[in-house]
Amino acid sequence: MTSTLKTGQAGQPVVLHIARGVGDGATRIDDYTLPAGAAASVLDGLRWIREHLDETLAFRYSCINANACKECMMHVDGEVVYACVARLEDGAQYDVAPLPNKARVRDLVSEIAPSKERLDLDPT
Repeated sequence: MTSTLKTGQAGQPVVLHIARGVGDGATRIDDYTLPAGAAASVLDGLRWIREHLDETLAFRYSCINANACKECMMHVDGEVVYACVARLEDGAQYDVAPLPNKARVRDLVSEIAPSKERLDLDPT
């Protein structure tokens, strides 16, 4: 299933408004402008941003088969989507945030492993 989130104008840049922060700390919104045609999906856009604009942007993906891994799930324009299949439209703007019902690790990375399967880093 491919989801197109918005209809934009061909040839115009795409803007991603990305919620960033660490853990329970403060959240800030960073805006990134991508050239038209630079990315077909939200995941492609995030990868383009990390390669060309901000290497510190944190997000998770593990593409093996489409819709199989669930690593790239995030909140885009008020709905939970797979970033790898959510299509970007030239000229549109998107709000991108970590999953709303999961603990944020950093930026768009949410804690998705069940608590029983997480590595306990506190030896006490």
